[in-house]
Order: sequence, then C-alpha cells, then structure tokens
Amino acid sequence: MTTPLIEIRSAPHVQGPKSVETIMRHVVYSLLPICAFYVFQYGISALASIAVVTAACLLAERFFVGTGTQAGRLSDYSAVITGLLLALTLPPGFPLWMGAVAGLVAIALGKALFGGIGFNVFNPALVGRAFVQAAFPTAIATYTPSFLAGRFTEFIPSSLAWPLMVPADAAAWLKAKNLDALAGATPLAKWKFDGVVANAIDLLTSISGNMAVGPAPVLILLCGAYLALRRFMDWRIPLAIIGSAALTAWLLYAFDALRYPNPFFMLFSGGLILGAVYMATDMATSPVTPKGMWVYGALIGLLTVVIRYYSGLPEGVMYAILIANAASPLIEKVTQPVPFGRGVLDRARKRATYPLNPGYISREEASAVTPKKRFLPNKPKK
Repeated sequence: MTTPLIEIRSAPHVQGPKSVETIMRHVVYSLLPICAFYVFQYGISALASIAVVTAACLLAERFFVGTGTQAGRLSDYSAVITGLLLALTLPPGFPLWMGAVAGLVAIALGKALFGGIGFNVFNPALVGRAFVQAAFPTAIATYTPSFLAGRFTEFIPSSLAWPLMVPADAAAWLKAKNLDALAGATPLAKWKFDGVVANAIDLLTSISGNMAVGPAPVLILLCGAYLALRRFMDWRIPLAIIGSAALTAWLLYAFDALRYPNPFFMLFSGGLILGAVYMATDMATSPVTPKGMWVYGALIGLLTVVIRYYSGLPEGVMYAILIANAASPLIEKVTQPVPFGRGVLDRARKRATYPLNPGYISREEASAVTPKKRFLPNKPKK
C-alpha cells in the first residue's frame, strides 16, 4: 500500500478559473484575425516575418529564460504574443534576419533579464522594436504599399536580404512596378514630411491599395472588445489612451487647424490603436489600481501626440508606452485606494476634543498617548 502524498503550497489556496495560460491563449486567439488580415495586405513577406519573429521569440524563451520553471515554459503563450505583436510593428519588407534579431532581443533583454514572465519592467515586444529602430534605422523606415499585385507569389526584395548586407532598394522595386516611391510612406510620414492627410476610410479599414498601412484599427478594436468582454483585459487603459490622445489632438487642432491635423487622423493613422489595446495593457508593466490605469493611459495618449508633433519621428506610441512603463510603479504608489472608512475616521479624529479609543487608531498613535490623555478629556490651559 502506497502512502498518499500531501502537496503543500503557499497562499493563495483558492484559485480563480482564469490562469495565466488561459488569458494568454485567448490573447493569441484575438491576434490571429489581425495577423491574417496583415498577411492579406502584404502577402508572403508578412507571413514570413510573423513566422520568423515568433520562432525567434520561442527559441529565446527556451534558451534564455530556461525550462523547468513557471517562468520558462513555452506553454504559457507569452513568447508567442511577444512575437506576433513585434512582427505587427515591423515593416512587412523588414529583412527576416533583422526580425529574428528583434525577437531574440525582445525576450533576452525585455523579459529574461528581469527574471521571466511577470517580472519584466518594459513591454518585451517594444524593447525589441526599440532595439532594431536604433540599430537599423533605414530598414525599419522602409515601407511598401499594401495590396500589391503578386504579393502572394513573390517576396518584397528587402525581406530576403543577407545578414549584414545592404537590403534591396525598395524605391527601385516600386519604380519597377510603376509606383511612386512616396506611395510606400505611412500616413503619418506623409503628413509629417509632405503635408498629405489620408482619408477616413483608408485609415479605418486599411483596404486602400498603394498605401503603406498597418493592421486595420477597426479589426483591432473588435478583437480588443472580445478580450474586454471576456475580462481578459481591463478596458480602462485603452479608453484612457484614446481619450487622452483625442483630447490633446483636439486642443491643438482648435488652436491651429492649418498646422495640426484633425483628431480622427491622429487616432487612426499609426500604431496608436494597436499599442493601446495590446501593448499598454500588458499586466506586468501596467498599474493594477483603477486610478493608476486612468493616469497611466492618459500619460501614454498625451506623450504620443507630443512626440508625433514635436519630434523628428512620425510615430511616438512606442516611446510613450516605454516611458509610461517606467513610471508605472510610481503611478501605482500614488494611486493606492483608501481603505474603507479611513476618511470617516480621519474626520472624527480632527473633530474630537480628546484622543479616540486606541482600539480605533494605529498602534503607533496608541503608544504615543499616555493612559490619562487617552481616556480623559484634555484639560484647558491656564
């Protein structure tokens, strides 16, 4: 007869039905339609980019984070999410070997360096994106138009560039297809450097050809709504980001409509919606207090508009989220909720003519009061 084993675990002993694996798996499910539409826009180059970047993240998770522990298991889907989000932030013609570098850096520096899942300070996908933007500025700024003919049968030339070699000239490739090189610029780049504002339908649906656009914002919002309704994501952060960016853009537009674009363009012309729904809501890098979520989101929206308007970069979502990630612990500290009844007790202390019963005050306050002063009214001074 075998002796039954007794498993002893630390608190909490009552666990909810939503585990880390469950939440992450549903996030992956919600990202699949977005990735499918991205492949429909740019063809096999986008598909290869998603596959290579995600595979690099999984390999980095396996070798840098380690196995045998909760932090190093591939089954928690966290590395898959990092790879999918990172690939969606890169140009579809980004050289595949550079995408692999981005995936390795995202996990190694953005996650493993801090101890694995739940311990990272910054969003890993944005860490990888920031690294390759600094290391390969020309390649990451080279976009191609969407819905090109033959996108499912041929790669964008720059995708297959050899490591440490100059990528193929995308401008020459566009010219060979009788397309203006400017058509490969993003809507934000066209506005910032050429003063061209895209129309609303192109921005919302991303179905216009000859235009370098990312995943459709409408599709991202629908997938984010699924996560919010299933309570796998807190809706406060995306709403605060979008509201703050819209308010800031509206104030500047009202101040000078000729210089600044309308708020609608500012919301849907770049990666703001993707960052607000999927990157800023990372549970490990965002505040957990309700007030902190509003402050955190408002900071991201404000910084995004400021960076877009007043810096040399057309996009600012990445830096805005990384800055807010760094400020997240401070935001949590200053937005801690007040315990129930604390305000009533503070007001009662102020109105009392003598100190309250020590059973209703803190231990430090009770030890600083003598028994006579504790229970007897204060004597009037002569």
